[in-house]
Amino acid sequence: MSDLTLGIDVGSSFIKLALVKYGEQSEILELVNEKIRKRNPTQLIQSTMDDLLQRHGLEYEDLIYVASTGEGEQVPRKRGHFYSMTSHAKGASFIDSRVRTVVDLGALFCRVVTMESGARVKNYAMTGQCASGSGQFLENITRYLGVTLDEVGPLSLKSQDPAKTSGICAVLAETDVINMVSRGIPTEDIVKGIHLSIARRVIKLLRKLQVESPVGLTGGLARDVGLVEALRELVQELNMDLDILPLQNGYAAGAIGAALWGGFRHYKLLEQAA
Repeated sequence: MSDLTLGIDVGSSFIKLALVKYGEQSEILELVNEKIRKRNPTQLIQSTMDDLLQRHGLEYEDLIYVASTGEGEQVPRKRGHFYSMTSHAKGASFIDSRVRTVVDLGALFCRVVTMESGARVKNYAMTGQCASGSGQFLENITRYLGVTLDEVGPLSLKSQDPAKTSGICAVLAETDVINMVSRGIPTEDIVKGIHLSIARRVIKLLRKLQVESPVGLTGGLARDVGLVEALRELVQELNMDLDILPLQNGYAAGAIGAALWGGFRHYKLLEQAA
């Protein structure tokens, strides 16, 4: 099997791999999502890559391009690296060609990217490192509440009276949550309040860039149905004419985009060498 590319997106909590058959009608052959936990990222990437290739009966040399994105310096034997916003834009556009704006809901920050034709980045804006609008922040909150990340979305949808939390910084917001738990506020109302707080940060970025619809959600938090609903509620409340689309396999958009850009670069280099 020829024209195979591999994209590897290294985040702070997960590594994502996308094995792609590159061409006019590119095809995703397999996606891998592996939590880093306390393991050595470089060793984990290598072993995960080896397992993926073995499942498809491939050797490393069968790949025309291995591309990294995210914390790519930890990826062994890569041919090239692409910026995260570039990769997420390409991956989101591949998943759903209607998308004009990408919201990458990552572990450390959220980022909004607007695109030109060809999934090329036009503009972007992002939250700061110390923001209460990230996946890591939400994961920290789940420890106080005694629930898992998979549970927070469905819990949030049950809320009848969302709690108000600080949107200034993660430390203050976590203090708010601890106080809410001690006061006996229902978990679903606390979670919905957190989701609304994160959503407000996203909305602020969307308004700053004056984005186009539809808006595709990527990154790990794109799978959080509670956060998606909170975003849609605020968009409606503010009369913003935006469709919010949680993309299928959006968590791996960065890896998909890196694989696709890798294939594109491979053939460009061949053209230049001819």
